[in-house]
Amino acid sequence: MTPETLALLDKARASYRAAVLLGQQGYPDFAASRAYYAMFYTAEALLLSRGLSFSSHAAVIAAFGREFARPKDLDAKFHRYLIDAQDVRNLGDYGIGPGVSEDQLQELLTWAQEFLAAADSLLLSD
Repeated sequence: MTPETLALLDKARASYRAAVLLGQQGYPDFAASRAYYAMFYTAEALLLSRGLSFSSHAAVIAAFGREFARPKDLDAKFHRYLIDAQDVRNLGDYGIGPGVSEDQLQELLTWAQEFLAAADSLLLSD
């Protein structure tokens, strides 16, 4: 694993820990954003492990689907998690009115944890 890939995974783990702390302090909108970024950085690390890098969220999400979900290198649910987490993050970051619920946040945290574990498993087996 390259130092850059490892750095992105470390950033994903730090983002996950920040999401947990923000959630515990009563900031579900901001916690959801950090949980999304934990998944986003994980996807970037996986793509970088194949020499791929992209400059936009949409490109990263699409490439993850093409490179990992479609060929079933990872369960396609992780692609869905990434897409759905971005939607929840957008609600928390840009929505007006009711924000991210505690249930939504807990789901994102579970997804982020699963995604990181799957990435670790895949990257450590290479």
